[in-house]
Amino acid sequence: MNICNLLLSAGIGYLLGSLPVAVIIAKFYGVDILKYGSGNPGATNVKRACGTFAGRLCFLLDTLKGFAAASWVFFAVANSFTLACVGLVFAILGHSFSVFLKFKGGKGVSVLIGGLCAIMTYPILIGLVVWLIVFFISRMVSLASILMALSLPVSCMYYFGFTLPTVFALVVAVFVVYRHKDNIKRILNKTEYRFERKK
Repeated sequence: MNICNLLLSAGIGYLLGSLPVAVIIAKFYGVDILKYGSGNPGATNVKRACGTFAGRLCFLLDTLKGFAAASWVFFAVANSFTLACVGLVFAILGHSFSVFLKFKGGKGVSVLIGGLCAIMTYPILIGLVVWLIVFFISRMVSLASILMALSLPVSCMYYFGFTLPTVFALVVAVFVVYRHKDNIKRILNKTEYRFERKK
């Protein structure tokens, strides 16, 4: 593996992930997203603060960050799953610990979804079905995201066996669960935010 491609994948992935999409969109609406609600610069908090359109736009752009970080090297440079994983991992790290936000950031789920769409299509489609079912039942984005992440290693094991994609999915699942540790506490305490059903 070319060390220059490795470093380039990591660097570009981190910079793409670090772009503070949520902060920019919320600022357009006159909201400091870092001081609103949970203070999390992600699509869910943007939706609460600025409305459905803003939340969906934020989700789309964050997803594109992950897709770009994983796919540019995968398709354009070396056709390497390993390099694509490096780009995606650093995009998630950039989103979660953004250099533009004093190394603070979001949970990284949107970025993860975008990146996995590029390199693990079937497992992420199964994960999205899990997300939709859990969210429909619980109305909690955090719980849906956690269970979606946990479904990825299982799906990868089915499709790929115990190979690099499965190991990568397992690491991602652990990271997502860790990033949601405060949400897990609120879920257990029955104080986690739920989106109300539309009447």
